[in-house]
Amino acid sequence: MLKKLNFVMVMLVVLLLGVTGPAMAKKQVPKVDNFIFFVDHSSSMAFSYKGQRYVQFGGVSKIMMAKGIARELNQMIPELGYQAGLFTFAPYKQYLAMAAYSQAAMAPAIESISTDYNIYGRLTPMGWGLEDLDKLPLGQLSGKTGVFIFSDGDSNRGVDPIAVAQSLKSKYGDNLCFYIIDLSDNKHGEEVLKAIAALGGCNCIELGEELLRNEAAREKFLECSLYEWIEDEIVVFRSIYFDFDKYNIKPEFVPVLDEGVSIVQSKPNTLVILEGHTDSIGTEQYNMGLGQRRADSVKSFFVKKGIDASRIEAISFGESDPVATNKTAQGRALNRRCVIKFKN
Repeated sequence: MLKKLNFVMVMLVVLLLGVTGPAMAKKQVPKVDNFIFFVDHSSSMAFSYKGQRYVQFGGVSKIMMAKGIARELNQMIPELGYQAGLFTFAPYKQYLAMAAYSQAAMAPAIESISTDYNIYGRLTPMGWGLEDLDKLPLGQLSGKTGVFIFSDGDSNRGVDPIAVAQSLKSKYGDNLCFYIIDLSDNKHGEEVLKAIAALGGCNCIELGEELLRNEAAREKFLECSLYEWIEDEIVVFRSIYFDFDKYNIKPEFVPVLDEGVSIVQSKPNTLVILEGHTDSIGTEQYNMGLGQRRADSVKSFFVKKGIDASRIEAISFGESDPVATNKTAQGRALNRRCVIKFKN
């Protein structure tokens, strides 16, 4: 009588575990195909930021801040298949040619930008810098491009940078976005940078000092500029259960698998994830293999029913993820399972 009661309790728990709701996972997707770090290397950037005018008198230069921000952003940017490069203006120079983005490639390019340079006779042609950017690399890129502009907004030579930015936006439309790192320390520079940021809906702007000291601000800025999070829905469909040290499918679970096959056949974009599990009897290595055989057994069932194998991922957790205690026979019975999940 006691064994029968225990069996009934196990089956009741099996039924309860077999019906669960969707589990939402988030993933990053890129907003742009390319991005450029475009750093103002003019004379005004060598001056200190909102403090002592000369760095040698105790201030922190704006170019040092720009490098620090670029360094911090690079450490946080996910490698999502972007093309990326690093350039300066005043003077215009390529530090990293456009190529598949990696943090490892960008880091030494950032470090190679000098922060100790002669400012005498060195002016600030920001508008010309933007014009040069259009020649190379903007004109050679396909898809959507984001330009990170690290600048104090000062421009005392050449064409109006706002007019050039407007012309570029007119030329490239929604395929060009400006991401402004605002290092301005006077009203004119602030107005220039805000005016460029206001030219389009995909533009972003943030104070450089905020990005330098606040990781949350950097994350928010990157979400504005380079990527977004989307919900990746994973639905736990059912679990089926196995006898001790077995991986054959028991007859009572065939209707469950048939139902799963019908759902997958009706949704051609749905993927199947099969997770094989074991109890704790046996070695960890053996149970990892047993869990894989259980997942593969269910995969074979789906494939024989016409589901393409490329839509199915079969993995093993071995004994590492129990849903019940392994100290009792009833608990071990619940742990000998394959969890069937659908990913939309």
